[in-house]
Order: sequence, then C-alpha cells, then structure tokens
Amino acid sequence: MKKRTKARELALQYLYQLDLCGPELAPRALDFIHGEEGDDETRRFAMRLIEGMLDNRAEIDRTVQAVAQNWNLARMAVIDRNVLRLATYELLHCPDIPPKVAINEAIELGKRYSTQNSGAFINGILDKIMNRKPTLSAEAAARDAALAQRAPQPEGESPDRPEGESPGRPEGEETPDSPRSART
Repeated sequence: MKKRTKARELALQYLYQLDLCGPELAPRALDFIHGEEGDDETRRFAMRLIEGMLDNRAEIDRTVQAVAQNWNLARMAVIDRNVLRLATYELLHCPDIPPKVAINEAIELGKRYSTQNSGAFINGILDKIMNRKPTLSAEAAARDAALAQRAPQPEGESPDRPEGESPGRPEGEETPDSPRSART
C-alpha cells in the first residue's frame, strides 16, 4: 500500500473516532498516528491531513453542505462524512495533490470502509466541489504550502504528472470508479 493511501486511512480512522467520541479526543491525534504507523513520512502526511481538516473544518463543512443536495451533513454516514471532509481539504488546500488523485483515493476509502454505494455518492459530491472550487486567499495558500513542505511527496503523486494520468495506468484509460470529470 502506498504511503499516502495508508496516511489517508489513518487520518480517516482518527477522524471517525473524533466524530464519535467528541472534541476531547483532538489532542490525541499524534499519539494515535504514532501508535498505528512506524513510517515517518506516512505519519507526517496523516497529521497534515488531520490538522488541516480540523483547522478548516467550518469552511469544509459549509462547502460539502452547499453541494450535498437533500443531504444534511449530520445525517450522512460517519465514514462518508469524514471521507468527504478529508478529500475536500485536499481539493481546497493542497495544491500539491492533483484533484483527481484526491477524488479517486476518497472513492476507494468510501468503498473500503463504508458501502459499495458510497463511492458513487462521494464521487458526485467531490466532483461538484472540484468544479466550483474557489481560488485560495494568499494567506491560506501560504499556510497550505507550509504544511505541504513538512510532508514530502512519495512517488506516484507528483504534481508535475500530466493531468489525467494515473500512476501505473496508461493515460486515458478509465476505470468504473474514475471521477466523472475524468471521463469527459
């Protein structure tokens, strides 16, 4: 399993616990990540995702709620809600991560930890967010760049890979769970 995929799983597991147990669990993120993962690079990326999502949670929740027609965020499945939060953080605040990578990873997390139908639900919401993504303020962009500096990029998620090209998959080849925007 790739380091960033593992980091996303760890971040999701922690956010799931936080969602169920409440904010008193927030200071224990680092302990949880260190207890579950030995690789420094994976831990740094997981912490970047957790801290970034928590720091921007109000904005992220507003963004998801704005595109989730007929779905109240509080009534979504806990896993789906937190997968959407993580991926929305990546879409809005991680310019070093290609949007299609963030969406595909979120779809896979949803299918692995929630239901088979979660992939389509997550894809639909994130596709809408990606297509209406606002430009980051200079301050937010600087903060996100600083967070990105702490987590080096593993092979396979290079921002200079041509758009639409996935690691290990020839350019243009689609899969059933490819984001809709990639099939246009």
